[in-house]
Amino acid sequence: MTDPLLRPLADADWPAVRRIYAQGIATGKATFETEVPSTEALEAKWIPGQRWVVELDGEVAGWAALTRVSARECYRGVAENSIYIHTGLGGRGLGSRLLRHQVEQARAGGFWTLQTSIFTDNEASLVLHQRAGFRVVGQR
Repeated sequence: MTDPLLRPLADADWPAVRRIYAQGIATGKATFETEVPSTEALEAKWIPGQRWVVELDGEVAGWAALTRVSARECYRGVAENSIYIHTGLGGRGLGSRLLRHQVEQARAGGFWTLQTSIFTDNEASLVLHQRAGFRVVGQR
């Protein structure tokens, strides 16, 4: 196994990104989505320059993206993060590396707050985010 490669999401990555998104949907713990959004919908939703993949042995093993939380100017530096790792590749530190990279790149891109919504039974994501400096501010 080679070292993971962190890089911007490329057009050729969309099929793999959507497959990994489908895996997250199938767990019932990652999102309220019931179907994978189209590539066009994701391109419109995710902030350009804030879309990343982690590649392992030449294959996309996970992805991370930021979405604006509001169109209001006062929220220009606030975004919601999403991160998904291939279900067969958990526990290898890929999520930690990808999330750390996402946070660094968001800061460099002028974002001052990242937030996320995580289901309370998604323990792996809760631990991942808390280790990266996120904190729980409420439950719904």
